[in-house]
Amino acid sequence: MSEEQLEPVSLIQQSGVVLRMGKMMLASGTASYRVKMAMRRLAAALGLDRHEALVTLTEITTTSHRGPIFRTEVAEQRTIGANADRLTRLERYADSLKPNSITVEQAQRSLNEIAASGPLYGAVANALFAGLACAGFALLNRGGWIECAAVFVGASLGQATRRAMHHKSFNVFGTTIIAATVASLAYLTVVVGLDALGVATPGNQVGFVSAVLFLVPGFVLVTAVLDIWKMDLSAGIGRTVYGVMILVSAGIAVWLVSLTAGLEPTPGADWPIPDPWLVPAWAVASWVAGLGFAILFNSPWRIALTAATVGMIANTGRISLIEAGLVPQAAAGFAALVVVLLSAFVGPRVKVPRITLNVPAVVIMVPGFAIYRSMVEVNNGDYTAAVGTALQTMFVVMAIGVGLAVGRMLTDKRWTYDV
Repeated sequence: MSEEQLEPVSLIQQSGVVLRMGKMMLASGTASYRVKMAMRRLAAALGLDRHEALVTLTEITTTSHRGPIFRTEVAEQRTIGANADRLTRLERYADSLKPNSITVEQAQRSLNEIAASGPLYGAVANALFAGLACAGFALLNRGGWIECAAVFVGASLGQATRRAMHHKSFNVFGTTIIAATVASLAYLTVVVGLDALGVATPGNQVGFVSAVLFLVPGFVLVTAVLDIWKMDLSAGIGRTVYGVMILVSAGIAVWLVSLTAGLEPTPGADWPIPDPWLVPAWAVASWVAGLGFAILFNSPWRIALTAATVGMIANTGRISLIEAGLVPQAAAGFAALVVVLLSAFVGPRVKVPRITLNVPAVVIMVPGFAIYRSMVEVNNGDYTAAVGTALQTMFVVMAIGVGLAVGRMLTDKRWTYDV
């Protein structure tokens, strides 16, 4: 029997390009079930009879079937991040495919074109929008305008540091610690300088933690929830552990700097804005934060502006419900449901994947301030307060997950039924 009969070269090529599609999808930050769907569509378009895959946070195992033969491949994808522009291109390409419609060469050319698309924004713009996102967070955490300005400086420098180290392939957790340290120290430098000039900064403790909220792994946490609800447990648990490790790494830096500076991460007692302007301020801050995170995820302007608007509507409603007396976890669940429903309505009309709208809109609801606060309380030995803060944070995150899942089941039959 010839080598071609034992393992046809054509099957090797087909399997390889399908695996490449999966690796590109995984590196763009999407959930594992979306990676599987995209690979399955490409496999059908190439003429394969069946394609199966096991996808985790960093690994893909695939089996391509054609007639009585099959080929199994294993690949590792070490890049963990979020690239909304590339994800949009890949999903559009996958959605355009029909069974038995293309060749391996055509698929490779299409993937080459998508892979050649670089970042939409340079290092400076990327850093500045991270600063804007965290400044919006500072206002939502009841910080004043001066604290928001200091947060903008600290977060921008921190994100610039993280991006530079990431491009040098430094260890991701070490990079997180250093970026959080730079952001915290930069924020404190601005605040101390303003104090020396006689400018009062009563909300400096709010801003201190807000300056590192650009490190909240929003894409990872949201896709982890989606994977778990889709019973992709290996991927969901892996993403959850990775997200927690990122938060722990940043929390270590926050604790060390706060210990040195003698700061405690406590939220502001009162809103620094007069009541008639309070709701508009929440809306503006939510929109700015959502826009900043969308740009941070390399979203095109159309996606970024849409995601910011969806997030503004949902988050303003969430804060209003909390102020009216609703418990935070219930408010977060309702807001996440609103995000999914709005994304389901808007997404097809602007022709973008719903996850690129969901994540920037939902990440501004993740209680990043409380997460870092609980970690600092643990390190300070205040275990009672730490457990209380951690439990509240956990319930809010779970409520967001429930809202996302219920919304998807209401708008997508692939979630309603196990298909």
